[in-house]
Amino acid sequence: MLPRRRPRALGAAALLLLLLLLLIGFFLFGEDPGCEGRSPGCFPCPLTPRILSDGRLRGAAALDGDPLAEQGGHNRSDCGPQLPPKCEALCGGGGESPVPSHLLKLKSLILFGVHPFSPLCPSECVLACVGPSLPAHALPFPRQPQISWIPNKHYSGLYGLMKLVLPGALPPGLARVIVLDTDVTFASDIAELWALFAHFSDKQVIGLVENQSDWYLGNLWKNHRPWPALGRGFNTGVILLQLDRLRRAGWEQMWRLTASRELLTLPATSLADQDIFNAVIKEHPGLVQPLPCIWNVQLSDHTLAERCYSQASDLKVIHWNSPKKLRVKNKHVEFFRNFYLTFMEYDGNLLRRELFGCPSQALPGAEQQALAQLDEEDTCFEFRQQQLTVHRVHITFLPHEPPHPHPHDVTLVAQLSMDRLQMLEALCRHWPGPMSLALYLTDAEAQQFLRFVEASPVLSARQDVAYHVVYREGPLYPINQLRNVALAQALTPYVFLSDIDFLPAYSLYDYLRASIEQLGLGSRRKAALVVPAFETLHYRFSFPTSKAELLALLDAGALHTFRYHEWPRGHAPTDYARWREAEAPYRVQWAADYEPYVVVPRDCPRYDPRFVGFGWNKVAHIVELDAQEFELLVLPEAFTIHLPHAPSLDISRFRSSPTYRDCLQALKDEFHQDLSRHYGAAALKYLPALQQPRSPA
Repeated sequence: MLPRRRPRALGAAALLLLLLLLLIGFFLFGEDPGCEGRSPGCFPCPLTPRILSDGRLRGAAALDGDPLAEQGGHNRSDCGPQLPPKCEALCGGGGESPVPSHLLKLKSLILFGVHPFSPLCPSECVLACVGPSLPAHALPFPRQPQISWIPNKHYSGLYGLMKLVLPGALPPGLARVIVLDTDVTFASDIAELWALFAHFSDKQVIGLVENQSDWYLGNLWKNHRPWPALGRGFNTGVILLQLDRLRRAGWEQMWRLTASRELLTLPATSLADQDIFNAVIKEHPGLVQPLPCIWNVQLSDHTLAERCYSQASDLKVIHWNSPKKLRVKNKHVEFFRNFYLTFMEYDGNLLRRELFGCPSQALPGAEQQALAQLDEEDTCFEFRQQQLTVHRVHITFLPHEPPHPHPHDVTLVAQLSMDRLQMLEALCRHWPGPMSLALYLTDAEAQQFLRFVEASPVLSARQDVAYHVVYREGPLYPINQLRNVALAQALTPYVFLSDIDFLPAYSLYDYLRASIEQLGLGSRRKAALVVPAFETLHYRFSFPTSKAELLALLDAGALHTFRYHEWPRGHAPTDYARWREAEAPYRVQWAADYEPYVVVPRDCPRYDPRFVGFGWNKVAHIVELDAQEFELLVLPEAFTIHLPHAPSLDISRFRSSPTYRDCLQALKDEFHQDLSRHYGAAALKYLPALQQPRSPA
């Protein structure tokens, strides 16, 4: 493995943290001595793992007659509680997720896997759900002092040393673990790797593949002085750990003494934990069980990996252990690159549904029952099915730095699909504050988006924009579900609920923060701040830098109040005539079909997910705000401008299909019924609005 020099393109500490935090991207499974002192429902049977493509760990019943499910003296009758269905989530969570390349490992594990993952006790779910459901900052390692004293030249910094503390950090009842770097791709069933534990002697505690370069031989270049190692040393991209034996052997004292001694003559580690693992093995060679080289085929610049395999069928795990990743140069790189890209763009819904019979992520009982009761002959079937669909969601798809705490800070919240991607750069230029964006994409589009961001100087420079990928499934656009995903991930006290095809005034971010403070929002006042919306029909125009410039463009006919010619009632209550002269915020009353863009507290009501496709999605949210007695305050210096674009597929269907419009009316009727149940007689004021013949967006 070659030294990983600091890549210029990374730039942000968050990316480095995520990359190396998730080299602890392992899958907890193995023998459990029992459930004493643990939560009910612990499963003591040793089984092998399976992960679904959304990154959440799922249970699966052991196969009848499966020797791996019966090893260790257990059989299915010994297992105590019944195993959950294979599509049931065992662990939950939310927050910041691994880097997108981690999905590659998950997909390859699923496709080649033929054995189910072991269910874990709730107390052991600390790292079981390594995919998009687990926040990187929630990794259970309050052990930085144990490694922070080690100087490390590796760009990962502190987190590149975390593997050293696994025996002490993981639950004491966990006996075995496989540890994987995020940049590995499986070409075989991981159960075969797990089976290699059977080859360990009583003294062996660590399973590793030999390093496939001459790095530890010290002859790559002049004055190259590596850490001590046994021969070529070992690569720690794939590790089998006997945790129980490591603990009994005093692992922590062992590696600390070795590292302290070597650091008397060496300035720092170059390859983080790998250097220290190798130094310990050099001193105690009986600890290591060498693994077949095909379980860690290393693709560094000076790799000797071609000595390991003779044909593609030999490959078990491919490891992109160069900082260049796919740009590395070696003899068979084109084959490996194509293999990698195939998995990156593989449809995760296919893995979840068609291959393993998981129609959707687990739904709550009532929703599961509602889904089962849907009538496929119902003309509105696709509307009802879409609102009950639970999508695969990858929270924080790219590295993200949370905003610094500020009592009046505002996050712009919006959603988009691939056809609106070109609007992101302009939005980033107009809004300097934090953003939370939900993107509705296929797996292949997610990779296109990744490349788009990497190629954009504007987007790649922003670390305060959180992108959350919701994977496409179903015929209708789940607009309010997307908004709720983005809204739930906002980290500031207030949110600006916008749409991706609007550009806010350049000064809007600062103006909103000042207005929130001046108006005493929060504990003193329950209000929604209205940002007046305008539109231009020109693809190129000079964006106004002030209210005075906007009014001049309005008078010249270059701008218009939003949807003045199509749906004036959607924004008429904002009272644009009053806004022209206003110098202070003024209150307006709710009216039928009002759908302004507003700034509200982060804990505001969520959008109603029944509204999918086109129609009434924002209107229903404003109705809910009014029902909860939010004041509607129009800001006199605020504005946002809609940009022209081609109509969406859903608006075209709304305009052309009477059935589509009838289904929307049915959803509105159901919405009012729920509103009446919740708010009683107070909901009667909204009944006339629900009976309008047309519907806004």
